[in-house]
Amino acid sequence: MKRFIQSLGYALNGLRLFFGKEKNGQLQAAVALLVIVAGFAFKLNLYEWVIILVCIAMVLALEMINSVTEKLIDHLHPDRHENVKWIKDVAAGAVLWAAIISTVIGAIIFVPKML
Repeated sequence: MKRFIQSLGYALNGLRLFFGKEKNGQLQAAVALLVIVAGFAFKLNLYEWVIILVCIAMVLALEMINSVTEKLIDHLHPDRHENVKWIKDVAAGAVLWAAIISTVIGAIIFVPKML
């Protein structure tokens, strides 16, 4: 149990570091909060909430992995290199793709409620 609590502490510290220091994480957290507020305002049903929350989790988790990837790559290979650029661009592309798909899903859910 002690190991679990210690691991939980590390994970919570990771969340604190990510949301406290990463500008993209702060921006995406603000967008997520706005979507959650909109969800309450438009009275989403259970299934819509599940879909929205999965989208939020997916984008935030990928942004966290992208941030880790960038920091690790910069630490291990501080010089510019074609492979380093590729790794960082593809990691950022994963976040962008998730954000685009999440936006489309959000539009599918929210636009009919707004009309």
